[in-house]
Order: sequence, then structure tokens, then C-alpha cells
Amino acid sequence: MAILPIRIAGDPVLREKAKKIRKVDDPSLQQLIDDMVATMHNAPGVGLAAPQVGVSLRVVVIETPDDGLMALINPEVVKSSGERRLMEGCLSVPGYQAEITRSKQVTVKALDRDGKEVRIKATETLLAQALEHEIDHINGILYIDHLDSADELIPIRPSIDDADPQEAEVSLA
Repeated sequence: MAILPIRIAGDPVLREKAKKIRKVDDPSLQQLIDDMVATMHNAPGVGLAAPQVGVSLRVVVIETPDDGLMALINPEVVKSSGERRLMEGCLSVPGYQAEITRSKQVTVKALDRDGKEVRIKATETLLAQALEHEIDHINGILYIDHLDSADELIPIRPSIDDADPQEAEVSLA
């Protein structure tokens, strides 16, 4: 397993609608999933989408304490309801977080890494948030797109002086 570089806001691959996977048993897809899990653990993060590691495919990995590790291929939200406001951050927008609106309940259908169809229903949990966040990624959407202004971003570093210059400014353009 390899730790892959995480793409940062501004990288064009993060704005592409990722391609659907046709062949789940492809060894290169299985290797990508393993590398994404290793990268997510190393970051550390709760979820990671393939575009975040420069691969424009509809693959996400998510791991929450309550739900464990899952790899989802071609995931899509088939139902959502309600609204809730919560803090969110992203490995591709390092050093910031913001309060955004997500659904209270989501139902997602996808294939697991073995090609078996799965349906996941999550209500007001970290998993519900992570599912919407990662599916946004494979649709070319970042959480900052849910904001009205970059002024809503909250730095999470102790000092902006510690920030990498590439990370110091985030644009909603």
C-alpha cells in the first residue's frame, strides 16, 4: 500500500465529475482502494474520494468509529431528508473548517469492493455527513461550495504564520 499525495483546492481534478467504474474486479482498482485507505489513515481523515488523490473515478473510502471501514464504488445518494448545520473540514482544504448544511438522513446505493450492491442508510451521524461529503467530491463539489463567502471559513491552525503559503488562501471561485 502506498501513501498518495492529496490534491489541494485549486487542482482541476477536484472539479471534474468522476468517471463511473465498469469493472470492479480490476486489480488496479483494488490497489487504488488499498492505497486510498492507507492515505486516509495517514492524513488522518474520516473519508477520501479518488479525485482527492488525482484519480477521476467514482470511488470513496470512509471509516467512522461506529460504522467501521467501507469502500464504495459508484456511490449515489438515492434519498435525503431534513437539514442540519454542522462543522466540516476537508483534507483538500487544509487548515480550515466551516459550518454548512447537510441532510439529517441519507440513503446511498453503491457497490462494495467485491461488486456486491449495498444500500446504506444513515441518520444524523458522522457517516451521513461523510457520505454526502465524499459523494460531493466525485461530483466535482467541495464543501466550500456550500458557503456564501470565504469569510465563513474558520482557520483551525493556531497561527496562520504556520500555514503553507499554498494553503493560506482559499478562494470560492
